[in-house]
Formats: sequence, C-alpha cells, structure tokens
Amino acid sequence: MVSRMFRLETEVDKSRRDLLRRRLLDTNTAASPILRALRGTPGEREHPLQVWALDDAGAMAGGLVGHTWTTWLHVTYLWVDERHRGARLGSQLLAHAERTARDERGCTAVRLETWDFQAPGFYKKQGYDVVCAIPDYPPGITEYTLTKRLSDRPPSPQEPGFRPR
Repeated sequence: MVSRMFRLETEVDKSRRDLLRRRLLDTNTAASPILRALRGTPGEREHPLQVWALDDAGAMAGGLVGHTWTTWLHVTYLWVDERHRGARLGSQLLAHAERTARDERGCTAVRLETWDFQAPGFYKKQGYDVVCAIPDYPPGITEYTLTKRLSDRPPSPQEPGFRPR
C-alpha cells in the first residue's frame, strides 16, 4: 500500500463546497437507481414552499418556510408571533403547507425538526411521529425529527406535481 500525505485545511471555500456537492451528487446518482431516475426530472430539484400569515395591519403574524423534494415536504421553520399563539394559527399554517404539498406537488409525507423546548407536543397533536431524538444537540437540549404521512398511496403519473420516486 502506498502511503500518501495530504494537506488538510479548515477554511470556508464556496467554490470547493460547490464542487464537493456536485461530486457527491454524481457519486450518489451512480450508486442509486432511484436517484438516477430523478436526474433530469422536475423531482430532481428542491422547490421552495412558504406560507405567511399577516395581521390586519399587514404585519407578519406567523409563517412557515420549507421545500418539497420528490414526494416529501421538509418544514424548515414554523413560527407564530407570541400575540397570536393559542389561536390555532400554527395549525393553520402547517395544514395549508401540507395541503399544498399533497394536492399541488404530489407529496406523500412531511419531515421536520424541533427542539424539546419548542413544539414536539404541538406536532404530535398534528399527527406527527417522532422518528429520531438526539440528546444534547446542543448540550442540554434534545432535537427531535418528526414525520407524518400525507397519503397512504404513492402518487400516479397522471396527478399534478407527480415526481418519480
């Protein structure tokens, strides 16, 4: 075996990051027939999904930011202004995003992450299941990953928003 020396660097480098991402994408695509089938289709890319709640004055009362990819909605942020909590606004934002993802984009499931002091109980009430708990991430806090099925059946090619699995 040949021993090689490498120089390791910790600098932030956008062009190297982008090159690494492309190479990882190419490696994953070559290794997975499912990912290979997605190449060149609308399902290959993430599509932003944002829902905003505005009060009577037009100020943001709450919002949801996420994206859809293949048959999944990934909720990145969900926030409701303290003055509007308890009015089911969070439930409305989440339900609207789920309907849009399911009906317009062919999504069959949702995933999200939340910390123990944020909203795991809220998401469980909305039908989400905890699939992962990471204690001490960050130290003293547990991060949860939750998922929810939007449909028990896979989308058909005739449905709007269909993306192959």
